[in-house]
Amino acid sequence: MLTKKEQRLRRSRQTRARIAIQRVARLTVFRSNLHIYASVISEDGQKVLASASTAEKEIRAQLGADGKGASVAAATVIGKRIAEKAKAAGVEKVAFDRAGFAYHGRVKALAEAAREAGLQF
Repeated sequence: MLTKKEQRLRRSRQTRARIAIQRVARLTVFRSNLHIYASVISEDGQKVLASASTAEKEIRAQLGADGKGASVAAATVIGKRIAEKAKAAGVEKVAFDRAGFAYHGRVKALAEAAREAGLQF
């Protein structure tokens, strides 16, 4: 019997293999119970070109007194921020790597915010 984490990682492996063939930077997402993290990783998978998360000090200040990153609103903020940082790093086109998480809720909010801010995937 696989644990919940092992099942998610198993799902993510196939996506990563497909993205590697595309030869394009990937926007990867990780969500924990408290925060959401996004990184843009180079085509070869060797370098993080941009990253954003709700654990960053200025984002926590922006989210208010509780500084909770476990909300759709927080994910939207991170989506916009990662798109801005990626564009500053010269990345326009990415492949979305949801890392085995369902395209739903916070993950979906982050993806849609990044798309609206100008990232193509």
